[in-house]
Amino acid sequence: MALAYRSTEIYLQPDVKYKSKMVSKFVNSLMRKGKKSVAEKVFYDAMGVIEKKIADVEPLEIFETAVNNVKPLVEVRSKRVGGATYQVPVEVPKQRQQSLALRWIIDAAKGKKGRPMFQRLADELLDAYKKQGVAITQRENTHKMAEANKAFAHFAWSKF
Repeated sequence: MALAYRSTEIYLQPDVKYKSKMVSKFVNSLMRKGKKSVAEKVFYDAMGVIEKKIADVEPLEIFETAVNNVKPLVEVRSKRVGGATYQVPVEVPKQRQQSLALRWIIDAAKGKKGRPMFQRLADELLDAYKKQGVAITQRENTHKMAEANKAFAHFAWSKF
C-alpha cells in the first residue's frame, strides 16, 4: 500500500504558481469529477483572499502552517483481541498525517454553507493557521480519543 503511494508520488508535479507539491496534492484532493481547473481556481482565489486579509505573511506559508497545525500525531485503530474490539492508540505515519490534514480542511470548508467555496476554504485555512476552527477540532477530538484509550496501547504490538 505504501509502495503504491510512493510510485504515484514520482509523477506528482508541483503546481504552477507556488511550485509546491503539497499544493498539488491539496488541489487534487479538492477536485471533483476530474475538474482540476475548477479546483485550482477555487484554491488560488482562496489564497488571494488570504493574501488580502494577512498582508505581512506569504499565503503559501499560511497554507503550510495551517496544514501542519491540523496534522494529527496519534489516532485510534480498531484491534480485535479475543472476543472484544479495542480502540488502540497508534502513531500516525507522516504521509497519513498530511492526507488527513488536507482531507479535514477540505471537509470543514465544504461543511460551511451559504458562501462561495473559495471564501469558505480561505476562512478554514485562516482558522487552522490560528489553531481554531472545525479541522483543528477534528484533530483535537482524535487526540482526545487516543488519550482516553491509552490503557489499550499495549495491544499495538501487531500490524493493523
